[in-house]
Parts: sequence; structure tokens; C-alpha cells
Amino acid sequence: MNLTSIQLNHFRNYKELSLELDKGINIFYGDNAQGKTNILEAIYVCGTGKSHRGSKDKELIAFDSTEAHIKAYIEKKYATDRVDIHLKTNKSKGIAVNGIPIRRTSELFGLMNVVVFSPEDLQLIKNGPSERRKFIDLELCQLDKLYVHHLIHYNKVLAQRNQLLKELINKSDYEDILDIYDLQLIQYGCKIVQLRKNFLEQLNEIVQRKHSIISGGKERLQVIYEPNVEEDLFAAQLQKSRERDKKQKITLVGPHRDDIMLTINSIDIRKYGSQGQQRTAALSLKMAEIELVTNVIKDSPILLLDDVLSELDFNRQNQLLNCIDGIQTIITCTGVDDFIHHRFHMDKIFHVEQGTVSKQN
Repeated sequence: MNLTSIQLNHFRNYKELSLELDKGINIFYGDNAQGKTNILEAIYVCGTGKSHRGSKDKELIAFDSTEAHIKAYIEKKYATDRVDIHLKTNKSKGIAVNGIPIRRTSELFGLMNVVVFSPEDLQLIKNGPSERRKFIDLELCQLDKLYVHHLIHYNKVLAQRNQLLKELINKSDYEDILDIYDLQLIQYGCKIVQLRKNFLEQLNEIVQRKHSIISGGKERLQVIYEPNVEEDLFAAQLQKSRERDKKQKITLVGPHRDDIMLTINSIDIRKYGSQGQQRTAALSLKMAEIELVTNVIKDSPILLLDDVLSELDFNRQNQLLNCIDGIQTIITCTGVDDFIHHRFHMDKIFHVEQGTVSKQN
């Protein structure tokens, strides 16, 4: 698949922008804080309904406006889809696919598969468990509609259960409702654990191969799923934890507390890995993610590289650039010298300055 064009109106620092993209490598270069990442952000919003930076909808709208629009055309093997996003400061966003409004943002998942790689992702290994869960969730939500269903319902029940735990001090007779919430948490949570386990097993096979190439066969990287609960023990652990939950007024067990461990030659690099090992492992994860998505959807995802090359040495730059052959890639950077140095083919080059984008010959 590839993104043929995108139009922005009052999005971030773009009053009006219309871009025709190449199905190969698209480079957006310019100084920092000129609006390069905003373009990637708009593309990501079209694929997932939200910002990869974690920004709220109202923060995506230009300062002098109360609403913003994004329009994107996605070309696939057998069809072309149009996604329209209407962002508003005081209302929920409106989304339409091929002119037909959709009720839930989650319906966007899978329409345009995007993989984003930014300097922050190089900290994925050393950051906390929530960042690694986010990595799993963002990809699985694009690949599996059932996972989206189970995750949405699990998070909804989890929020309700946590709210009830806060209220029990004044409404002790409501404790029986916890039993109902527990059954629902178990129902959705066990499915989440199963799907995460399958995903990470597939990812592990690819990531080992990718990392072996980068390290010259000297290191063996493993991705190990660390579920907070096992499916057959979830009910017992919820019951055992209930008194602690009531005291702390929060649900302490469940897949919302999962983690993944990454080891190099059996050493946990979250705690004991060097910065170089952690960054290389994160790069291997992203490269494996690209291949896994391609295998699952039988098509190439759209790859967004947000100023990540400047964070990698020459060898790691080479490994990343070699793996994107045949994949539509949108790259932001401060200059094109690195690509020339690598003798890397660039299909379209755009210069970005103060919210203005100009195509270079």
C-alpha cells in the first residue's frame, strides 16, 4: 500500500498544504521546529486516529483556528481509499472513509498500516513497561480487529473497576459488583494475553535474525513475554489481590501490567545492557516489526522515519536503509548529506521551512 496524497488545513503550523507523494522514498528536510514531524503526525492520525506523540486532538489544531482537516488517499492492490479527519477544539473528531462517516476511531485500524520510528523509540528498552506495552498494542491494533475489541472492552471495565474501588469506602455494599467486573476482566484479559503471546512469538523469530545481522552474529537477542497473569490463574490472582486492590484503590493484577524482557546472550538488557546494546535492540525490534506487518497483511506498511538517522551510527543507518527497499517511506531529517553518503536513492525531496513545503528538483 502507499499514500498517494495528503491535504492539511489548519493542522499544527500548516494553514493549507497539499502533497503528492512518491510510492518510494520521500525526504522532508529542514531545520528543527519547522513542521517536518507535523506531516508524519498527520499521516499517523489517518492510520490510527491519534497522534504518535500522544498529543490531544485540540493540540493538533492551529492556534488561530477552532478546527482542522486532514484528507488522505491510500492506494492498495485492488482499491483506493479516502480518509477524512475533522478535528474540533470542543467536540469529538469526525472521521469518514470514502465519504461514509464511521462511529468509532478503532474502525480506522488496518485501513492504512503505518510503522513509525522516532528517536524516542531508541529508548524503548530502557524506558518503563508502559512504553513496551504501547509498542505491542499499537501494532496489534493495526493487525487484528479482535485485539482492538478485547483491548477497548478490557480498558473500559478496568476503569469502571478502579472507580468502584475508590468509592467502596463510602459504599461497602457495592462490593458484589466487583465480582461482575472481575468476570469481564478475565474474559477480555485472557484474550489479550493469548494474542500478545502469539504476536511476540512471531516477532521473536524475526528479531533474532535481524539482530544477528546487525551484530555480525556476535549477539543473540531474545524477546520474552512477561505476562502479569497467566490465563488459567487470572481469576485466582484477582481474588487474592482484592484486599490489596481495595486498600490501594486500583487494580493491581492483569495484562495492563504486562512487560516484555529483552535479553542479549541471556542478559536482561533493560537493566544491564549498555546504551549501544539498548539502541541496537530497539532498531532490531523496529526492523522486525516492519517485516512482520508485511508478512501478516501481505502488503507493505507505510514507514515513517522521524529524524531517526541522526541518532544512529553509519553501520546502523545502513542496516535500516537496506531494510526499507520496496516500502513507501517518509523520512524527516535536517539535511540530505547522510543519504548521499550512503548512495541512497531518494525519489522525492521536499524542503520544509516555517510551515511551507517546497519540492526540490
